[in-house]
Amino acid sequence: MLNDIYNKRIIELAGNIPRLGRLPDPDATATAHSKLCGSTVKVDLKMEDDRITDFAHDVKACALGQASSSIMASRIVGSTASELRELRETVRKMLKENGAPPEGKWEEIKFLEPVRDYKARHASTLLTFDAVVDAIGQIEAKAKTEAKQPAAAQG
Repeated sequence: MLNDIYNKRIIELAGNIPRLGRLPDPDATATAHSKLCGSTVKVDLKMEDDRITDFAHDVKACALGQASSSIMASRIVGSTASELRELRETVRKMLKENGAPPEGKWEEIKFLEPVRDYKARHASTLLTFDAVVDAIGQIEAKAKTEAKQPAAAQG
């Protein structure tokens, strides 16, 4: 039943999204969009070494996209690139392959587990995870390119 996916905790998360807005000088910006429902999440990231140091997002999404964005925003700072890639894969498997929800600091994602029965809602639930991984990839690609440039060219 649709009421299962819009449970009390999902509504609470969607109504209280931290870190809304944009960063003034992000290391990368990425946007994820669901063609099916029209939801869009744009994220700004700052990273130092392999850790997220700052995060902001603009969320124009349904309650499920808002709830997953809320969980991401409240826990992302301090996370590593590999942790966030693994998280996206865990959430994807939870929705599409009956996988278990993540544990530890990401355990609140368990409230999104009922979404697995509604394929049309998977994309909006995954938006924030996809955008974060995209932004991380941009930052890593930029760092790799800069590392290959001669020191004089970087100046």
